[in-house]
Amino acid sequence: MKYLLSGGAVLLSAASATAQGAQRPNIIFFLVDDMGWADSSVAYGDEVYPMNKRYHTPNMQKLSQMGVRFSSAYACPVSSPSRTSLMSGLNAAHTRITDFTTAIPGIPSDASHQPDALANDVLIHPDWNWNGISPVSGVDKTIQVTPYAQILKDAGYYTIHVGKGHWAAAGTPAASPYNLGFCVNVAGQVAGKPVSYYGEENYGNTKEKWSTFSTMNLTEYYGTKTHLTEALTLEALKTLDFPIKNNIPFFLNMSHHGVHTPITPDPRFVQHYLDEGLDQGQANFASLIEGVDKSLGDIMHYLDEKGVAENTVIIFMSDNGGNSENKSKGGVLHTQNAPLREGKGSCYEGGIRIPLMMYWPGKTSAGAKVDIPVIAEDMYPTILSIAGIKDYSTVQELDGKDLVPLITTGSGIDAERELLFHFPHQWKPYQLNDIDYLSSMRKGDWKIVYRHRTGELELYNLKKDLSERNNLAKSERKKLKELATAMSDKLREYKATMPTLRSTGEQIPYPDQLIKKF
Repeated sequence: MKYLLSGGAVLLSAASATAQGAQRPNIIFFLVDDMGWADSSVAYGDEVYPMNKRYHTPNMQKLSQMGVRFSSAYACPVSSPSRTSLMSGLNAAHTRITDFTTAIPGIPSDASHQPDALANDVLIHPDWNWNGISPVSGVDKTIQVTPYAQILKDAGYYTIHVGKGHWAAAGTPAASPYNLGFCVNVAGQVAGKPVSYYGEENYGNTKEKWSTFSTMNLTEYYGTKTHLTEALTLEALKTLDFPIKNNIPFFLNMSHHGVHTPITPDPRFVQHYLDEGLDQGQANFASLIEGVDKSLGDIMHYLDEKGVAENTVIIFMSDNGGNSENKSKGGVLHTQNAPLREGKGSCYEGGIRIPLMMYWPGKTSAGAKVDIPVIAEDMYPTILSIAGIKDYSTVQELDGKDLVPLITTGSGIDAERELLFHFPHQWKPYQLNDIDYLSSMRKGDWKIVYRHRTGELELYNLKKDLSERNNLAKSERKKLKELATAMSDKLREYKATMPTLRSTGEQIPYPDQLIKKF
């Protein structure tokens, strides 16, 4: 099915795909925080956009030329729902983890917003699983799941977590990567962002800066000029020494805090962006991107140096779209993900469409681009499939699909399957109309958006209107009804949490209940 690919590449035959042999591959899952679809020199779309030209990311570019890049890869609007979907194989509406898990025991993240601002909203956010996932039953406000890291470990993989966790609330089992199946943990805990990227500030572990978000396990670098991205990379490489020397297959969950706020400069890279004319915020952010790119390059070089590159799969991904409403990024607010609309927190494309690349030596074709839409929960069965693990049991019934047939033969995934995104919350103390209280669903080229506050339904043809500016809800009523029904069916199937109207206390309607208005 070559029509699934573009860029002149053809996927390898089944015969050449099996030439690597029976040895189980090592797997590196390289996860970036808050990196947008256009936040690199890699063109995931059909053209090179102005934002792509801003960044110096030679190692991401190299990986894209070695493996497969996805033009329509998706995650959740914010990080915890994506990260728990990755670890569980479930859609966020299904886990009912639809906002950030918290570092404050007993208090959901959305309750920490200013009460006066929330009290003035027309909606009340729903009850949800704000304690995240749990590997055991009986933990309040969690969903019990079998983590894929545990399955890998049980199958003989040396499992390593480095960097940001953010799967669960403080005081619950999944706050610790060890309880999710990781043999080694470096700096993984409940923090959603770093306090500081600077070794000179002990990564937030000072009397003046300390909080539960301060990055742990990096005392070796305190007082040095080692950037957090670099420190995590150096520690990750140390952890690989044991499995490589002992010929044990390894899984590395390389989970960077970059490029999340605080948007402060990476001193190694910021100056040349200033010299190119970017404002200070834009240059600071670009330097964080380049720092993550260096990390990827350092890891790839290490694999070559140790002679294991040809048996190591690399998956590169972001956990949500780039931030578009934070002034510290510079530029014009709400445009930082152009040509996509909006950014982090939103169910428009800028908040959920993400960079994704996969490289499997001997099995993926160099430079291939897959246009079939895929989603975060697909990583669970895909990673286990890459590891050759087929007969495994889970307490949850997976929503994700195995992407191995897609990346190796160009088949196996329905281009018309329904992908659901659900954010029934107000993200910040102030209202963000294109971010807060939204749901959306993509099916093929079509996408429906449901605005919870107003009851409006919008319809877009993404093939013709990537920026979601031409609302076809009134002119394409049949397609609108089809997608409104599909979204409603999925929300009901998942028993998704829905906001309630402050005026009546009643749940907002499902989209199919609103279709008569259109």
